[in-house]
Amino acid sequence: MRILATLLTAALLAAMPAAQAQSFPDKPVMLVVPFPPGGPTDAMARTLAAEMKDKLGQPMIVENRAGAGGNIGADFVARAPADGQTLLFGTSGPLAINASLYRKSTYDPVKSFAPVIQVGHLPNILVVHPGVPAKDVKELVAYAKANPGKLSYASSGNGASSHLAGVLFNEKAGVDLQHIPYKGTGPALNDLLGGQVAMSFTDVLTALPYVKAGKLRALGIATATRSQALPQLPTIAEQGVPGYDVSVFFGIVAPAGTPPERIAKLNQAFVEVLASPKVKELFAAQGLESAPDHAPAQLARFIVAQKASWAGVVKQSGAQLD
Repeated sequence: MRILATLLTAALLAAMPAAQAQSFPDKPVMLVVPFPPGGPTDAMARTLAAEMKDKLGQPMIVENRAGAGGNIGADFVARAPADGQTLLFGTSGPLAINASLYRKSTYDPVKSFAPVIQVGHLPNILVVHPGVPAKDVKELVAYAKANPGKLSYASSGNGASSHLAGVLFNEKAGVDLQHIPYKGTGPALNDLLGGQVAMSFTDVLTALPYVKAGKLRALGIATATRSQALPQLPTIAEQGVPGYDVSVFFGIVAPAGTPPERIAKLNQAFVEVLASPKVKELFAAQGLESAPDHAPAQLARFIVAQKASWAGVVKQSGAQLD
């Protein structure tokens, strides 16, 4: 009898993880967006969340917790219970750049989270005002070297990817573009369109309508591979700046310690949603390039690499935020 009881107990314990996975989630799942409503990150998160109920059996609710470059929302998720019910729709900022950019941080992008899935990336693109006498990157570099300090580039703020993209370009191209920070992409774009600044390394979704309208000239894609939105446009690396690669990546993470079986269930649901023709079409319209590997382990490796890569660029920029 004792042997039978022991075997039954062992069987029950072995079945517990599977039972927990089947009953999860038993209430709505919160997907935290660490930025205000209306931007590309918010739009992508809502596109995914709207399709998740059919996969999880519970609705996914998007909650915006903006501030400190994404740190407020990231900290909220890092401190949440590790039960898979609270997730972060993170980007390059809170999941890589901010670790070096902010003097004080209440979380670590590597240690504080359990990766769920890498969604993809939004390529940056180098655009110039039509008044700039350069038709491609090589001409721009030649002009910048002949006129040191004359060209300026707009960013959405100190430490933003659009700022650090220019720092990296200066280093790899051997030029001296002057950085002009703005409080957001909107004001930066307005001054670029008005000719107050010469160029910007903005995301392809923001720039594309103005490029098509002839109000901005696209010189190069900032990522290692060409963009699906502008396949005919060569990358900056192809045009004489080898190794240049800048984009905003999107990844979903849970609090560290979330049970692996719950991570696996969430990952599978997101993979199925990302594979649907509807979501593929919506994301393509938003300029998103899908990640080649959606495994949680891939996102874990990617965050480690991105954190290390951006640390050097942030240090070179001299940018530091409180």
